[in-house]
Formats: sequence, structure tokens, C-alpha cells
Amino acid sequence: MLASQQVTAPAPPGNRTAGRAAGAPTLVVLHGFTQHSGLLGPLPSWLATDRPVVAVDLPGHGASATIDTDLPGTAALLADLVTKRGPGPVDILGYSLGGRVALHVALGHPGLVRRLVLVGATPGLEDPEARERRRAADEALAARFAQEPLAEVLAAWLAQPLFRTLPPDRAGLAARQVNRGEDLARALRRLGTGTQEPLWSRLGSLPPTLWVAGQLDLRFAAVAVRAARRSGPGSACHLVAGAGHACHLERPEALLPVVRAFLAP
Repeated sequence: MLASQQVTAPAPPGNRTAGRAAGAPTLVVLHGFTQHSGLLGPLPSWLATDRPVVAVDLPGHGASATIDTDLPGTAALLADLVTKRGPGPVDILGYSLGGRVALHVALGHPGLVRRLVLVGATPGLEDPEARERRRAADEALAARFAQEPLAEVLAAWLAQPLFRTLPPDRAGLAARQVNRGEDLARALRRLGTGTQEPLWSRLGSLPPTLWVAGQLDLRFAAVAVRAARRSGPGSACHLVAGAGHACHLERPEALLPVVRAFLAP
């Protein structure tokens, strides 16, 4: 079973506390590649003032490091975890890898998810040649994670243009080193974008979905706009001004009211 933890709810800054709504569904939060359940910034704890919030370690990460499965398999494990925690559908907020897992949960387990918030996520690469190129790039990076010092590979990972606007004190480089290189290599080979079958044709059957991207993250911003148009009724897109790929870490205070309003019961 995937490891998870209940998120505590310290008082949000300023006047951002909405108060827990009666009957608000549990929010499940899913991290990105090389992170773990404690590395989603302050947004989950701020949202925990509204509702129960559970953070999950994905395969190859944190306390789920030894789990070896693909995206549909991860979705099945998450669905099992959600079902065992209690009745009723849940909301899911997933970032990057976590967003792609969330998509597989919502599409593979109808009725389990009430609403989705997907941050910097993609439904996959439609072009087979592009997918093969990405698979090869993922394999090359996985080999680095398996063979080279973890701190060096993580530093190179965070030096990508995707993260150029992410302040070092919010990147969590040291905290990411709780993970092991060989586990991250396996996760990348099994859960990477190169292995993902494209889901674009199925987006119309999603529950209401908020597609979020940083305005400065041009590639994922374009994906978010296009995906929101194709998604089910009640879906929307929000671009976070002045932020890049990890917009929930860069500008959590700007994202909080948007997510809170979208998830309101």
C-alpha cells in the first residue's frame, strides 16, 4: 500500500482561513518526481483548514520507495488507499508526476474522484516519435540517478529551465535527498512521461478539473489551456502570473484562493 500522512493545519497567513466546511471531502495531494509527501510547500496545510488533507508518497519516493509499478498500477494502489480511508469521493491535487497519477485515478476509477486540481501536468505526448524521444531521455536520466551521486543529479534536475524561477529555498534540494537514486531511477522508467499512453481523447469524461500552470512555463501553460477546453463540464484553466513550472511552490499565496474556490463544496 502507498504510504500517506495526514496534513496538519497551521493558521494560514493573513486572513486566508476559510473555516472547515461541514462535509467537505478529503483532499489527497500528490507530489512531483524526486519529491515526497512533505515537499508540496505550504498549500496543503493551508487547505487543511477547510477539509481533511492527506499527502501520499508515490512509488519510488519517500516511504513508498520500494513499490515498483506503472501509472495504472499506481492509480489502482491510490484508489485502494482512498477506498480504505472512508466513504465518499475525494478531491485530488497533483503536481507534475502527481497530476498524471491523478488523471489515471479519475479515468480508471469512475466515481472515486469529485474534483481534480492538476498543477504542471500533461495528458501525455500524442506523437509516437516524441514519446519515443522522451522515453530515451528518461532512460538516460534514470541511468544517471542509478549511477551518479544523488545530490549532483538532483542539482542538475533543478537547474533545468523548468525551474529557473524557483527560489533555492523553496526547491527542497536537501529534503529530496531522503530518496535514493536507484528508487528514483526505477520510478522514472516506470512512471515517466515517456512511458505514459496519451489520455487526450478521454479528457471529456473527467470530473470537473482545474488545470493550473505557471504563466512563465510556456509549454505547460499551453497544455493547460488546451486540456481544460477538452475536459469535462465544470473544468477550467488558471495560469499563475510570474511563476514557472513549480508555481505552487513559487506563489502558493496566489494559488490558494483559486484552489479553495474551485474545491468549495
